[in-house]
Formats: sequence, C-alpha cells, structure tokens
Amino acid sequence: MGQYHGHSHEGPLHGKNNRTALIISLIITASIMVFEFLGGLFTNSLALLSDAGHMLSDTTSLGLSLFAMIFALKPPSPQKTYGFYRFEILAAFFNGLTLFLIASLIIWEAYGRFFAPPSINSPYMISIAAFGLIANLLSALVLLKKGDMSNSINLRSAYLHILGDALGSVGAIIAGVLMYYFSWYTADPIISVIVALLILKSAWNIINESVNILLEGTPPTINWLEVRESLRCIDGVQDVHDLHIWTITSGRDSLTCHLLIEVNKDAQIILREAINIIRDQFQINHTTIQIEIADFNHETCLQTAFPSAHRLDDNQKDSSLV
Repeated sequence: MGQYHGHSHEGPLHGKNNRTALIISLIITASIMVFEFLGGLFTNSLALLSDAGHMLSDTTSLGLSLFAMIFALKPPSPQKTYGFYRFEILAAFFNGLTLFLIASLIIWEAYGRFFAPPSINSPYMISIAAFGLIANLLSALVLLKKGDMSNSINLRSAYLHILGDALGSVGAIIAGVLMYYFSWYTADPIISVIVALLILKSAWNIINESVNILLEGTPPTINWLEVRESLRCIDGVQDVHDLHIWTITSGRDSLTCHLLIEVNKDAQIILREAINIIRDQFQINHTTIQIEIADFNHETCLQTAFPSAHRLDDNQKDSSLV
C-alpha cells in the first residue's frame, strides 16, 4: 500500500503581473466611467449612459478581482486547508451576476425609449464614445500583455467586462452616426439592446464556468472516463475507484483516486507511472493517489455515484472515448 500527494504552485511573478494588469485597468476604467457618465447626461444618450453603467460594474468587478487576488495569497490554515483560492472564483461568479443585472437594466430603459426616443447631441456623443473605445482597448491590451488570461477565470471575467465596454462604445458611435446623418433616434435604444445581449452571452459563460468550479465539477478540458481508462491500463492495476477530478481555482486542477493493484506488483513503480500519466497526458499536477491490494480494498463510493461507469463493456468504453 502507498500514497502520494504532490502539487505545484503559481510563481510569484505570475501573480504580480496579474495584479499589475488589474491595477492599471482599474484606473483606466474608473476614469473613463466618470467621463462617459457625465457625457451621457450632457448628450441625453442611453447608449453612453448604459456604457457608463457597464463601466461602473467593471470598476466594481476589477476592484473585487484585485481584492480576491490579494486575498487568495493568504496562507492555508487548519480551518482553510486549501487557503483562500476559491475567493477568486466567487469574485468571478459575482462579476457574472452583475453583468446580468446591468444588461437587464439597459434593456428595460431601452424599452421605454423605443416609444419616445429623445433628441440626442450626436457629435458630442460620438466623440465621447470614441474616447471611451480607445480607453477600453488600452485597458484590454494591458490585461492581455501583462496578465495570464488562459489560467485565470477571474482575470478572464474582468477582460470580458472590458470587451463588453468596448462593444458598448462601438455601439454608441454607430448610433451617434445614424442619428447625426439620418436623425434616426431609435438607433440609440436599438444599439443599447444589442450590446446588452452581447453582455448577457459573456455573463453566462463566466457564471457557467465558475458554478462548475464551485460545485467541484470535472474541468471541461478533462474527460473523466479517459483518465479512468488510462489508469486502468497500467500493468498491474486491477481497478480504479473513488476517482475525483476538480478545480481548486483557475489553473489548479486536482485529482484523487484509489488504485487496486495485484498483490505481487511493485506499488511504487505503479504509483510513479500513474503520476506521470496524470501529469503528462492531462496536465494535472496536484495529485493524491492511494494504492490498495486485494486484502485491503476501500469500498468504493463511485458505484452509487456513477453506476453506468462500472457497467461499461469494452465496446461501450471505446465508444465513450471517441
């Protein structure tokens, strides 16, 4: 019998770069938020005001993301053995909810303007929206260049917020042009609704991913059955049970399982091979594996949770992995 527990951690440079990117983006976004809000009041443009409202959400979410990133650096304790990494996921989930709220408010306000579109100062609206677009693109560029977008759902949610702002600015520019040249003031609420729908799509992706992590679901990039079959193919392994794969926080996937092996096999050789397979094929570095033999075999809890996974014949297993 044997057990292995191994893990790797994010380097300090990675975290520092992400924090720097968030700080710069927060300053830019907060500044342009105030500018667009005042511009929206001055021009009477819903498109500008909705973009400013979205930026208010962004400013809050960026600040929360920054706080979550700093808070997550707190060391683990006997009560919080995984530390505070999940706070980052909670921040991403909250950001997704705020996006839904902002989009709903934009659609509600746009509904009223469809029936009585107000007169809008189009030239000023176009100028303010163009300035906002430049600021948004600069903020997004900072996150892309300095932050690790691929491994941080928190940073990615902030990035999507900013992209939503950029789309809002583009929409405001288009609406302003249509109103200036064609006096079509209904363009303002129409563009606002289109932007709101794009915001809802981004929000759903963030909420869906963060909820899956909070429910300790298998990461979408990893096939649970494929992991199980790869471990079962190791020479000397009779069965794999209690296989759990989940995400602690962005870029930190974990795996635990029990391997039932033949009595005459070397447990350490099998353990080493299992660790290498999990690391090299599935990029999971935080792994805990318990080795068992026939006279000491934990009762599996997966029989109840995944009954079909234990009744697959060879043909069914092959088809499941295609």
